[in-house]
This record gives sequence, structure tokens and C-alpha cells, in this order.
Amino acid sequence: MGDDARLAALARERLEGALETHRLLLEQAGAIARVGAVVAGVLRSGGKVLFCGNGGSAADAQHLACELVGRFKMERAALPALSLSSDPSVVTALANDYGYAEVFARQVAAHGRKGDALVGLSTSGRSPNVVRALEAAGALGMVRIALVGKGGGPVAEAADHVLRAPSGETPRIQECHILSGHILCEIAESLLYGG
Repeated sequence: MGDDARLAALARERLEGALETHRLLLEQAGAIARVGAVVAGVLRSGGKVLFCGNGGSAADAQHLACELVGRFKMERAALPALSLSSDPSVVTALANDYGYAEVFARQVAAHGRKGDALVGLSTSGRSPNVVRALEAAGALGMVRIALVGKGGGPVAEAADHVLRAPSGETPRIQECHILSGHILCEIAESLLYGG
């Protein structure tokens, strides 16, 4: 098999895997809709949505905060959202002074208020700093939402609402997280602005 055929076969295999994972995610349509309504309720009540995650999940946290602050599908007022992964000066100072497990919890303490929401993203479900952030959010009376992989782990256990990507593979989990996150944003826009 030549390189072109081998690479095309690899691409096809990955695309088929992603399609199958998304088919399995369909079973969570109701849960995703309920969490979208929760996010809309937080925003309608004057709360804000904080996001956190590591690595690719940090990128997804930034992406989803951007969709709310900017716009997702409709022109509308800016919605209050913040990625706790976005400021390297804050993250590195907190890691240096308090340890990496506290980098998000300390920011939750600074920015979070009762009635806000925290969305913690973790493909493994075992990220100590995401667990600590969810615990800090719970202590403040915030709504705690977890986007995790198939197992869920301690991150899922620390949350009020859990969306589990139906896969154990990091790329498939991340693809489910961004799709689910986009749906949450669309539902929030629709409920708040009638789109």
C-alpha cells in the first residue's frame, strides 16, 4: 500500500471512529439540553460562567468562554464568561506560590460568586486542579458542571451536572466536549434571546 492509500485509510478510520462516538453522544441529547438550560438560567439571573481545563481542555475552555463573550450564532449582548486557563501570569504565579492543584480554585475564589457556574473540562476526569476548582465552586454555592470522558473520575464526582463523552480516547473526548459546548452556547442564546 502506497503512502497516499495508507494515509487515506488512516483518515477514514479516524473519521469513522469520530462518527461512531458522535452517534453514541446522541444518547445524551437530553442531558446536554438540560445543562444548556442551566447555563441559560445562570446567565439570565445575572451570573457568569467560568471555564477551566488543562492542555487541549484549556483551549476548549478559552474557546467556549469566547463564544459567550462574543457571539455564537446570533448578534446579541455580550454574556459574562471567563476562562481560568487564559492568563499565563496568573496561572504561573498561582502554581509557583500555591502549587498547580490550586491554580483554578484560587481564581474561583477571586471571580466566582453564588449563582455563577463553573464548567470544568477534563478528558481523564482525574485533573486535581479541576477537582479543586469544582470543590471551591461548591463552597461558594456555584453551579458545577463537568465535561469528562467515559469514566468521569473525581471530576465527575465533584460536579452537580456531568456530560460524559462516550469514549476513552482523548481526541474523541475533546471532539465531544467542543460539540457539546457549542450546543450549550446555542441553547443559552436561544433561551435568552429567542433565536
